Amino acid sequence: MKYLTRTIWILSVLSLFTDISTEMLYPIMPLFLQSIGFSVVMMGLLEGMAEATVGMSKGYFGAMSDAKGRRLPFVQLGYFLSGLAKPMMAIWSFPVWIFAARTSDKLGKGIRTAARDAILSDESAPENKGKVFGFHRAMDTFGAALGPTLALVLIYYFPGKYRMMFLIAFIPAMAGLSLTLLMKDKPMEPQPDRKYSFLSVFTYFRDGGPAFRRLTIGVLLFSLFNSSDLFLLMKIKASTHNDQYVIGAYIFYNVIYALASFPLGAMGDKFGLKRTYILGLILFAGVYTLMGLGNTMAFFIPAFLLYGLFSAATEGISKALVTTIVPRSETASAVGSLAGLTSLMALASSTLTGLLWNYINGETALLISAGGAVIAAVYLSFVKPGKESVKTVA
Repeated sequence: MKYLTRTIWILSVLSLFTDISTEMLYPIMPLFLQSIGFSVVMMGLLEGMAEATVGMSKGYFGAMSDAKGRRLPFVQLGYFLSGLAKPMMAIWSFPVWIFAARTSDKLGKGIRTAARDAILSDESAPENKGKVFGFHRAMDTFGAALGPTLALVLIYYFPGKYRMMFLIAFIPAMAGLSLTLLMKDKPMEPQPDRKYSFLSVFTYFRDGGPAFRRLTIGVLLFSLFNSSDLFLLMKIKASTHNDQYVIGAYIFYNVIYALASFPLGAMGDKFGLKRTYILGLILFAGVYTLMGLGNTMAFFIPAFLLYGLFSAATEGISKALVTTIVPRSETASAVGSLAGLTSLMALASSTLTGLLWNYINGETALLISAGGAVIAAVYLSFVKPGKESVKTVA
């Protein structure tokens, strides 16, 4: 695996540690929020606002990274801010403070994501982008499996001690951040004339070219129906009334996600990144159909198996796909714009799902998401790649 450079390894291990920290909290988040009085609608709004923060910041800091010709400072600051947000959740339980802490966590993600993905793109060749992004996603997701496993152990021995878990999560976050000291920023030509603002997430959509816009429209159409994972976990909780099943299902999902990310990345390199992404959307539709119709673990287990495959076929693949249709000097701007617009769409998606869940029922909300994924898959199947990316995107 000569294409896995030292820098790719460092970023991948960094993501592993960070996701141990982040994902040990994710499955207990709905339990913690419910314990301090958050309603389903408030949880949907919280996640939507957090994603909106990510959205605006990804476009801004991605464009800033291209303009400054720097990557590493954005990576370091972003991971630091996300790590610092973890113990903040444990200090006070006032809704405004919870919103601020969750938003700070997501702001850190917004600062680092585009610059980090631009580094991964720069470190890879066109013929192995799927494998590189898939490997990084696999390492990231192994952390996402280890984190909930640690949470499961802690919740078994210390039931209900959610605040303690937020404090513990600070340790792997800082351990991961220390790895960035082993990296060096590769010189890039600054672009002093490139303008950037918190509207960059929108302006690059306008200026990024027709191939980028066509792809982005399809991804955003899907994102409108792709609400927070919290709703899937809430469905298991409501059906089984068992915290261990909730966390266990999330661990299982992340194990499948991690194991499948590299093979599906390689499949994207061989058979087409866009085809692999569309396959992921079809898998998503199957997941939400099973979750909408089922009420037992007999439905939930195969659903979360497919959900892991869906994530492996879309998350890293979409980033690799974007980097094939834009110039190297615009990689961070493009990744930041797509990721940012997707995050903003999550505000509408999570809020809408929360309202449907609260005022109609969870089954209807999940089945609507399944139908939306099919519509997005059909649209993307008719989207033709740009001439600059025919070999890698078709």
